[in-house]
Amino acid sequence: MNASGFKPALPGISSSKRLGFFSFSGGNQPFDLKPRGVCLIKAAMEETRTLKLDVNGKVGDKLPNGHAGKNHNQLSTIGNSTNIKWHECPVEKIDRQKLLKQKGCVIWITGLSGSGKSTVACALSHMLYQRGNLSYVLDGDNIRHGLNRDLSFKAEDRAENIRRVGEVAKLFADAGFICIACLISPYRRDRAECRAMVPSKDFVEVFMDVPLQVCENRDPKGLYKLARAGKIKGFTGIDDPYEPPLDAEIVLQCNTGDCSTPCDMAEKVISYLEVKGYLQA
Repeated sequence: MNASGFKPALPGISSSKRLGFFSFSGGNQPFDLKPRGVCLIKAAMEETRTLKLDVNGKVGDKLPNGHAGKNHNQLSTIGNSTNIKWHECPVEKIDRQKLLKQKGCVIWITGLSGSGKSTVACALSHMLYQRGNLSYVLDGDNIRHGLNRDLSFKAEDRAENIRRVGEVAKLFADAGFICIACLISPYRRDRAECRAMVPSKDFVEVFMDVPLQVCENRDPKGLYKLARAGKIKGFTGIDDPYEPPLDAEIVLQCNTGDCSTPCDMAEKVISYLEVKGYLQA
């Protein structure tokens, strides 16, 4: 029995070990509990979800991660999922941000095929890494190698592709990462739905404003040639529309004979992140 009256469930725990939410600083020293205003131990040990109250003592309409709902103690139905309940954990986004010394957000790079989305995304990730900031790139083609390999390029599957990437990006941002999603995402409605998944200030839309002619001249994967030959149907920019953003936070332009380097473009994004305070906790 230690000074706090708590008897460890597992004997012989060394002073350097961390057991669940208990931090053992010494053999007979009291354990630390992070103050939250709610009983985290009860939530963890009894699997009872605790509610956080606002300054007026009322339950908030949203959980910290953006999930909606007013009575979080009740089972919910979300989409086709029934009898589910959100389980709150004591380590939250703000804690992970302090650990990483940065703020989690989603950088959503959209534009035509061949506009340079992936190249800028990788340049941005590399530059952030050099600065000591943790990021992760969700590349449209890479995601279709695994998570979204069951989806085609039909309109309904494209929408589901964007939704899934948006959900994954939200999780990365909640983990404290600077998540860089780069995919064509041609429709404003789908991009708006992804923006709505995270706090609005944590979603940064980057528009690769590159004319179709420039993208088609580049044609890095030979897709425009196949589309023009009729071998690919519903190709964005050829026989399927691209809806450019109307209110993107960052616009990166590249015209014929007048195009910044990927690093210069990435630097503009970093400058934005610096001004908005994302590169420090």
